[in-house]
Parts: sequence; structure tokens; C-alpha cells
Amino acid sequence: MADTIPTVHLHLGHDQRTTGSGGTRDHIHPVTGEVLARIPLAGPAEVEEAVAKAAAAQEAWRNFSPEARRDMLFRLADLVESKTTEFARMAALDGGTPLIQGERGVGLAVAWTRYYAGWCDKLTGDLMSTFQTRGEFSYNVPEPIGIVGIINTWNGPLIGLGMKVAPALAAGNCVICKPAEITPFAPELFAQCAKEAGIPDGVLTILPGTGEAGEAIVRHPKVRKISFTGGPITARKILAAAAEQIKPSVMELGGKSASLMFPDCDVQKACERAIFWTIGILSGQGCALPTRLLVHEAIYDEVLERLTALAAHFKVGDPMTPGVMVGPLINSAAVDRVMGMFDRVRDEKTGRFIVGGNRCGGELANGNFIEPTIIADVDPDSEIAQVEIFGPALVVMKFKDEDEAVAIANNSEYGLAAYIQSNDMALIHRVAERLNAGGVYVNGATQINAHTPFGGVGISGFGKEGGKAGLDEFLHYKTVTITAEHGIFS
Repeated sequence: MADTIPTVHLHLGHDQRTTGSGGTRDHIHPVTGEVLARIPLAGPAEVEEAVAKAAAAQEAWRNFSPEARRDMLFRLADLVESKTTEFARMAALDGGTPLIQGERGVGLAVAWTRYYAGWCDKLTGDLMSTFQTRGEFSYNVPEPIGIVGIINTWNGPLIGLGMKVAPALAAGNCVICKPAEITPFAPELFAQCAKEAGIPDGVLTILPGTGEAGEAIVRHPKVRKISFTGGPITARKILAAAAEQIKPSVMELGGKSASLMFPDCDVQKACERAIFWTIGILSGQGCALPTRLLVHEAIYDEVLERLTALAAHFKVGDPMTPGVMVGPLINSAAVDRVMGMFDRVRDEKTGRFIVGGNRCGGELANGNFIEPTIIADVDPDSEIAQVEIFGPALVVMKFKDEDEAVAIANNSEYGLAAYIQSNDMALIHRVAERLNAGGVYVNGATQINAHTPFGGVGISGFGKEGGKAGLDEFLHYKTVTITAEHGIFS
């Protein structure tokens, strides 16, 4: 396998380097535990260089015609799409993502890039003529913020690049991106595509790096905004550093999303979604997945039977193998964390395992594999119901009426997403209004569409990705007002 592993570089604009001041790290394959590659890491020194290059490029990039930026981003999307098979393979090498899911991830990244490419030549301000009543003429102009720092997460790194880099570039900003160093291969290929698409030198830097490199990005005075996807612990550190310079940020910090299943829903389809969206997507390693399933007591036993039967069809194994839906967790530390949570469920009797709950053995014993797991009768106040699992596990709880369902769903510090399974439109609208979440998704609706704003409340963060709101995160609107005294109409 070694001769098929790509070389990872530090991409300071068009400058590619195989060494960095942050040293190196060994990339451990989550399937086998073997070392696949030695990855160079950037440190604060490379961040300083990247900021200097971005500062030199910013004015020219800002003054590119909107049509030129649009065409570059469309070319980038086309290039990424043309390499779908290769990107899917990179996702498997990065984090053990099954090939079919890796291909879907490419589709999402392409869709987001094309969506924001389409906005480049449509950015306009507002005209506010009040000459007769106020004696003035006003308008506002959308302008890029400047240099944007992006710190991306490891689960779905290509999707994250599409969600963050594309709108920042479309708005006319230069970008310094630190992808997660534990998933370096997809960002490497993306950087190559960006250069081939014609993104000018210095406009986009991609630096796998140390924590110190991330801190240097956040603290650099010429980096004007931060976009971060990760967890609340790291977010608090970023926010504290950014606060010293009154630096704005976008924070997407995960969730503990509830899916409310009412008796009038299509039970079979709702159960299929419940398994696929937790166990079947990224082995449960997703921020907005509906990992808490709340089921009405009238259909509770039936739902448990259907979930058990469906879980048996989800094949676990090497992500390169056709038909595999559940790959490994990202690393051994993640396995230890998840298994520790399972052990505490058993010790504290806060739930009942009806499927799985163990590490995989046999030929998968050396990898980071956990069995697809369903835990029923879960205590809503327990750790397993309150803390992100980030593993192939679904927790199931019973409710007796709408009020109890909403109370359980809202019993969380998180508020990224919520889900409703029902065919009663009055109920859907009523419950959606009561749920504390950045987005509510009904009967299989998906979360991260490019055209809809995505983001949370509570410790799930703030700010939006997606839609016009996601573009506005990377713009500021300058107001210009001219009084009649200056002869505007003369």
C-alpha cells in the first residue's frame, strides 16, 4: 500500500513544502493500525509566512472581477468532481470512511463550491435614497473582511473545505486553512485542485499543523475572522484568544440531536433513517446526526424490533471493500472513549444494550472498529444521553405525549439540529417551533444543503454556514451617505 499513499505538503499558496517547523506526525491507518505516512506539520513560522503572502495578495484578489472569481470556483468544483474516485479513496485513508460515503461527501463539497461560485457576480448592496425627507443619499457596499482563518475538523474534511473555503473566497477574502492533521490526504488533493483551477498564489493556504499553528492563526492581528468546526473545549480557547482583539468568529461545535418519532409516521422509513443517520453515516462520527431517538410509547416495542433487524444489515469492515457501510473510528483514543461510555452505561444501569456494545473481534481486532450499537430505555439525564458519543451508536428513549417529547429533546446544552418523524402537519409546525435547535429536519430532510443556513444554538455554537447567511459571515457592509450640501444631483 505504501507506494499508493500520496505525499502530503504544506501549501503556502503555490509553494509546496515537505517539511515544517512543527515537525512531523505518523498517520496511523484506522483500519489496520499501520503507519501509512509521515505528515509534515506547520508551526507558527509557516503561519507568519502565510499571512504575509495573503496580505500581499489580498488587494488584488479583492479587485478581481466577480466573474473571474466565479469562473475559478466553478473550475475548482469541476476539478474536485472529476476526481471523485480519488477523493473517496483519500477519505478512506484519512479516517476510514467507506467508499460510497466518501463519494457522497465529494458531491456535497462540489455542490457547496458551485453554490457559492454562483454568488460571486450577484453581490449587491442596498440603495437608500431619502433626499426629500432627510436631505441625503445613502447606499451600502458588500466588502470582503480580509484574511480569514479556517480551522477545520477531521470528520468529512473535504465537506468542511467546501462549506468554509468556497464562501470565503467567493466573498473576496484570502484564506489560511488549518485542516485537521489527522486527516491530511483529502486537503492535500483539494489544494492541488485549487492551484490547477487558477486560484492566485497567496489567496489560499492549506497548512496541516500543530495546535500552536492553530493558535498562531487565531492570534495573528492580520487574520480578521475565524471559522472553526470542532468541539466546545477547543472553541473556548479560540474564543478567549480572539476576544483579545475583538475578533469575530463562526463556531460549529457539534450536537446531541434528538429525533422525535410519533405514532402517525411511516414507522419503517423512520427506523431506516434512524439507523442510517447514526450507525451508517461516518460510523456515527457526525456533528448533527440524530443520535437520540425519542419514540412514542404506542410504537416503542415495534420500533425496537425494527431497529434491531435493520442494524444487522449494516456491514462493518475495511472501507475499501464494496458493501461496507460502517468503517472504523478515527483512532484508538476514540475507541477507548466510546467503550468507556458503554462501560459506564452497564455499570450505572442507565440503558439496556439490545444490539452491539463491544469492540469488533476477528480480522477487525487490530483496527478501530466498534459494533453497531443500539441502547434502549436510556435515562435522559445520563451521560450517554447528554454527551456526544461519536461512534456507531443510537440511544432510544420513550415518551408518552408531545410535551414530554419536547422536554426530553430540549434537555441538552447542545442545539445544532432536531428531527421530527410525523405526517401530521399541524404537529410538525407546532413541535418545530418548540425545539431548541438551529435547524429542524422532518421525515428525512437533510441538514447541510448549500442553499440553507446551518448552525446551532447553545454550546453548539453560533454563526451560519450555507445560504446567503453563510456568505454574509465573510462580508461586511459599508454604508456611504452623501448630503445634499455636496450637490449630489447637480
